[in-house]
Amino acid sequence: MMLARHHGGGVITVTFLIGLVLTIMPLPEGMRYLRPDWVGLVLIYWCLALPERVGVSIGWVMGLLVDLLTGSLLGQHAMALAIVAYLALKFHQRVRLFPIWQQSLTVLVLLVLHQLLALWVIRFTGRPAPPWYYWAPSVTGMLFWPLIYFSLRALRRGFRVS
Repeated sequence: MMLARHHGGGVITVTFLIGLVLTIMPLPEGMRYLRPDWVGLVLIYWCLALPERVGVSIGWVMGLLVDLLTGSLLGQHAMALAIVAYLALKFHQRVRLFPIWQQSLTVLVLLVLHQLLALWVIRFTGRPAPPWYYWAPSVTGMLFWPLIYFSLRALRRGFRVS
């Protein structure tokens, strides 16, 4: 049995770091609620593109980092991103065959699930329900998916990440 040699771990790490930076970057008050879930989008892409390298444990670690950076309850995003990663891995062979608009709808479902799990934790801790625009990041994430997909695919091919 020949062992496959993986390349580009640094590229994957840098894309996650960029996602974390975009998550905490200050935005004007009116645009703050439109910020997509950058870490979730990057996680979904890598789970679809390289399911043998990026998985549930990476989702958990990235979720913990999001929790630490945003000051949310420790484990809230970790649990949600781990579940999103699991579902992306489970259906990666199907989703990769979808045209980009259907992939965007699948990403919307995964991002809504992430927010739904986070909302469950928020309500469980006794905090009030957020306003209706709480769901806007999922929609903007869906709209940004083609840009994320084509950018990260070009990066993956350019650096021969395998």
